Amino acid sequence: MVVFVVHSAAGAGRLTHAAGGSSPTPRAPAASADNRQRPPPASASSSPPPRSPPAHEVIQVGGTAPAPAVATAATPGTERQKCRGEPPRFSRRSHPCAPAGRVRAGDSRAVGCGAQRDGRRFHMGNLLKVLTYNELDQGPNFFLDFENAQPTEAETAVWNQVNAVLEEAQAVLAELQSYTGAGQEIREAIQNPGDLRLQEKAWSAVCPLVAKLKRFYEFSLRLENALRSLLEALTSPPYAPTQHLEREQALAKQFAEILHFTLSFDELKMTNPAIQNDFSYYRRTISRNRINNLQLDAESEVNNEMANRMSLFYAEATPMLKTLSNATTKFVSENKTLPIEDTTDCLSTMACVCRVMLETPEYRSRFTNTETLLFCMRVMVGVIILYDHVHPVGAFAKTSKIDMKGCIKVLKDQPSTSTEGLLNALRYTTRHLNDDTTSKQIRALLQ
Repeated sequence: MVVFVVHSAAGAGRLTHAAGGSSPTPRAPAASADNRQRPPPASASSSPPPRSPPAHEVIQVGGTAPAPAVATAATPGTERQKCRGEPPRFSRRSHPCAPAGRVRAGDSRAVGCGAQRDGRRFHMGNLLKVLTYNELDQGPNFFLDFENAQPTEAETAVWNQVNAVLEEAQAVLAELQSYTGAGQEIREAIQNPGDLRLQEKAWSAVCPLVAKLKRFYEFSLRLENALRSLLEALTSPPYAPTQHLEREQALAKQFAEILHFTLSFDELKMTNPAIQNDFSYYRRTISRNRINNLQLDAESEVNNEMANRMSLFYAEATPMLKTLSNATTKFVSENKTLPIEDTTDCLSTMACVCRVMLETPEYRSRFTNTETLLFCMRVMVGVIILYDHVHPVGAFAKTSKIDMKGCIKVLKDQPSTSTEGLLNALRYTTRHLNDDTTSKQIRALLQ
């Protein structure tokens, strides 16, 4: 459709070709110098002088009467025209709808009359980007209720599946915390290889401990499946990771609880060398008896294949974190239609939310339990480490979406007794801290 603008008699020579078509736009006859300097005649109308509307403005003209200078609304059957090309630059003199003062290119005020008349013609997303640029740069800013979040109807199925696993997590931590090992019995058996009584005593002490270690390993497999279910729920389209975390806070809380358990388990494991010693003695005894064609009862419970898998698991300094890292990487590789950024953005968003909650007094005052503060710090460190293991360039690069300086500062502002272990986790369990892309400032903060 071609729409033309015809102004009043004083400007009848001006004809604007507003949309469609390829016919050229006739130019208005050039005014002489006398005409430009001469004031309008006294008999002229009091309305402002005619003007040529901007190229993006669409004016519907009906009938043969001269069109007023102000645009009239389009009829319902008329298809609205869209602005094309670069955003026009207006001054107050040339555009009567522009606000007072100079309008700069890219300013959210530089919009045409049509945009002010009809909000549907204006790209609201771009306006929000302008108005909230600083906030978006600093990351998401909302409160995750780690204490009272309850599942909605849409979350219930996944929540129930994950909750069945998390109910066992505290029992696993309690068992690991009370794990004392069989160091004394093992030493006596090694020092007296010919004493069968000491050999049997050591074996009897080690077997129940190995069975317990097997339960820990099997729990890690269930935890891996629970994490995959949460990742599917928190990264599925059409919502962005920030929207998922804000809308599905019960699942976000479960994700945080998995990370909290993971760091707690690995911290206990690293400080208990008896785990490695007991399992090594068990494997040596199994191998020696196999050579001597002896079959022990405990071997049927932890066969050679299971023992090999358990050995690889406990050989890691942080076995639970390694399990989550492998599960996340496998989740990304198996879901090829899902961009890796959706998964890493979920992790970086969680880290940013935890940081903001920790450094904002208003949010910290909402915690009714003092343990929630440590929980939030542990979750923040957990997602940073997981992000660093999964993301190709890691969490410490300049291109990382995690504010590492801010996160480290939050940890250092807390009492050292509660955060030294978390800072050590960043120092020794991350993958990219010593890369060339890591800034000297961040390395200095962690020294």
